[in-house]
Amino acid sequence: MRPVFIGSEIYRKSSYGPWHPLRVPRVSTVMDVCRAMDWLPREAYVNSPMAKPKALEVWHDPDYLAALVAAERDQSVSDRVRERHGLGTASNPVFPEMYRRPATSAGGALLAGDLLKDGGVVYHPAGGTHHGMPDRANGFCYLNDPVLSILSLRRNGVRRIAYIDIDAHHPDGVEHAFAADGDILMISVHEAGRWPKTGNLDDVGVGNCFNLPVAAGFNDSEMALVRDRLILAKLQAFAPDAIVLQCGADGVEEDPQSRLSLSNNAHWDVVCRAMDMAPRLLVLGGGGYNPWSVGRLWSGVWATLNGYVIPDVLPSQAEAILRKLTFEGNSRGRNPPAHWFTTLRDAPRDGPLGVDVRKDVAHLAARQSV
Repeated sequence: MRPVFIGSEIYRKSSYGPWHPLRVPRVSTVMDVCRAMDWLPREAYVNSPMAKPKALEVWHDPDYLAALVAAERDQSVSDRVRERHGLGTASNPVFPEMYRRPATSAGGALLAGDLLKDGGVVYHPAGGTHHGMPDRANGFCYLNDPVLSILSLRRNGVRRIAYIDIDAHHPDGVEHAFAADGDILMISVHEAGRWPKTGNLDDVGVGNCFNLPVAAGFNDSEMALVRDRLILAKLQAFAPDAIVLQCGADGVEEDPQSRLSLSNNAHWDVVCRAMDMAPRLLVLGGGGYNPWSVGRLWSGVWATLNGYVIPDVLPSQAEAILRKLTFEGNSRGRNPPAHWFTTLRDAPRDGPLGVDVRKDVAHLAARQSV
């Protein structure tokens, strides 16, 4: 069964606003690059449905959903709604598609659980909004599609689910949902001290929650250690029926929202090694705020899932897509290096293994799941 790509044109046509970190095109770039590479045939692509509020009540509060729908309709919120539900803030602003866009991502997450009922691989790069809370927008996330995807898998009879998160930010919303669930394995690798400043080393839930905060400068060699001795080892011991992998691109060196120093090879290697660890795999997007680095990384994820060869030099059609991107208002966009246009693969960013990384990985590896 070939992997399925869930996408939508809504991501091409909407933005959080001209100065928001999510103003940059992301999913549309991945769709365009993959089509230019002949990696995305029509039969592999599924258009994401938009979830209705009733379907979202499986985890989100009805009053919050009503407020979100009303905010999109009115294009404004009251002070009470802003305070109570986190809508209309700098992080989660009012914008024309503020319900329809996240509800489309949520609809894709719910659909993914259905598609994976009997096994397979699904890629949903618009997913990964891991900060959303049941009754509150949080950290650019109006809804929590990782939670919704796990609940959809559960509805389809999948019991043991591993949630792996390699975004630069801790998935506080997902941990809020499942830290007390013994049938969920949660592993998060995130930058120490980075917002939301949760996910400390010893935050364990019921015992299947493993948080690894890493220092600025975290490199490919350190991620390889984490991948082999923590992520893959815990997956093997847990033997999940499904894996949900949140593959946020904000840990790469060029991203403005973290201080980590990964290349996109590190993410692709985690994806590649996780593919054989369960009969069902859902790969989500997540953070990523440099349009070139996120578009290149997530296009490479789709190539990895399909076994496509990532060329050293992109064909002209794909290069043209990357050359049309802009990154206004950010110094990284003024003089982008040539390889952001001409190739998907970064140069590896290997480095020394920090003492703290080795110590913390050993500490978590020795801790038993329940």
